[in-house]
Amino acid sequence: MHAVVIGAGLSGLMAARGLHAAGHDVTVFDKGRGPGGRLATRRIGNARFDHGAQFFTARDDTFAALVHGWQAEGLVYEWCRGFGANGDGHPRYAVHGGMNALAKHLAAGLDVRCNTLVFAVRPGTQRAWSVALDDGTAIHADAVVTTCPLPQSYSLIVSAEVHVPEPLWRTGYDSTLSLLAVLDRPSSVPAPGGVQDAIGFTFVADNQAKGISDVPSLTVHADPEWSHEHWDEAPSVAHALLLAAATPWIGGATVVESQLKRWRFATPRTIWPEPCWQADGARGPLVLAGDAFAGPRVEGAALSGRAAAAALVG
Repeated sequence: MHAVVIGAGLSGLMAARGLHAAGHDVTVFDKGRGPGGRLATRRIGNARFDHGAQFFTARDDTFAALVHGWQAEGLVYEWCRGFGANGDGHPRYAVHGGMNALAKHLAAGLDVRCNTLVFAVRPGTQRAWSVALDDGTAIHADAVVTTCPLPQSYSLIVSAEVHVPEPLWRTGYDSTLSLLAVLDRPSSVPAPGGVQDAIGFTFVADNQAKGISDVPSLTVHADPEWSHEHWDEAPSVAHALLLAAATPWIGGATVVESQLKRWRFATPRTIWPEPCWQADGARGPLVLAGDAFAGPRVEGAALSGRAAAAALVG
């Protein structure tokens, strides 16, 4: 079977690895410059930032086994056991070199084609599906897995002649405005280098304290309300406002350089009750997966991708 996976984030890469391990031919397409999606790491000078997902937990036994394997390989490490004075005792994991290193690890050995925009999935003539790319070419596939945010996935398969439940394709997402700031000295973020759900923010991370940056660097994620209020501001205005809002975490440090990042589909507002969705009565297997299915965490995205591969392999 030749399968096409749309999206090289964690869910797509996990689906592709599962299909590849089962002996199938898999091609992964992603519009970004590299694999990872929200497993995103950026460098500014000597500073390194995780500017999407900040950490992950492993509450499911299957995922925990994967994480322990990554630990044994020296890829993943335990960052802390919660944030605040006492935490909750449950491990939070991070990735040596930043979260994107996990995506690169999972992409190794797969046919991952980045800077490639999928335009549509249509019924095929040579195989079940014709996956149209924006350069006018088409890839013929026996099966398709799409792991994009659900509004994007629906726009891709609207011409596939399959019925998608309305609550699924109408899934809404919260957006996130994110600030990356290089500092001249350590920030005011308390140990272990993270603050969760502070007023106005979903997360604030000191990437040096976290262990991925050689110099002080701060990642600030505004909460959905703040991000929605300022989403349509000019980037320079939103940047300045978020920089000002982050002053308590910057403390006495001076900002050497900073950037604004935008996550349009950051967090799904509702979660589909199954780990993936497979079209009934389609010309061939077509599966939707991603963090809107098994939960808006790294663990959920991984489990959804695994479930998508299992749905195709049988």
